[in-house]
Amino acid sequence: MEENKKISSAVIRRLPRYYRYLGELIESGVQRISSKDLSVRMKVTASQIRQDLNNFGGFGQQGYGYNVKYLYDEIGKILGIDRKHNMIIIGAGNLGRAIVNYTDFEKRGFVICGVFDNNPELKGESIHGIDIMMMDQLADFIHKNDIEIVALTIPKQAAKEIGKQVADAGIKAIWNFAHTDLNLPDDVIVENVHLSESLMRLSYTIANKHS
Repeated sequence: MEENKKISSAVIRRLPRYYRYLGELIESGVQRISSKDLSVRMKVTASQIRQDLNNFGGFGQQGYGYNVKYLYDEIGKILGIDRKHNMIIIGAGNLGRAIVNYTDFEKRGFVICGVFDNNPELKGESIHGIDIMMMDQLADFIHKNDIEIVALTIPKQAAKEIGKQVADAGIKAIWNFAHTDLNLPDDVIVENVHLSESLMRLSYTIANKHS
């Protein structure tokens, strides 16, 4: 990839799909695939696949296709999942617990190192072998454990304050499940997960499919 080359958000959104489909091909014993055959699986045109991958060097050979394992590994490096990312969950409610119990996180390189909550009744309780800690331990834990990512699974009333708190502690990536937008410095990446909006989009799709 050319240094400082701007990659479109659409390409970035497709990369995890490439990674998933290539993983499935590896599990099926496929060693090599053409952009045409990959396009059938991905529901993306072969020319779009070639354009996407050319942003990062191409990886293929005309008339020979792509080495599936090599391409899988290279996309993993681009996505940064060839290394471990330490993360914590703030909010030990149902959603926070579900995330901790989702075992695929570690397979994807995301290591949940701690869970935090402000409810003293939860102190000392553990989720999937991870102790729930109190919020007064948060900043110190972030610094001592090289935490890169914070998932906020807390009510929106608290999210703005906690978001600023973790940003001040040096966190540059936040996975925000609170139904509110966070006003943080531009160098903090915030991935907003609005479950209600996803449900409304799904409802719209179903309604218009039958109209």
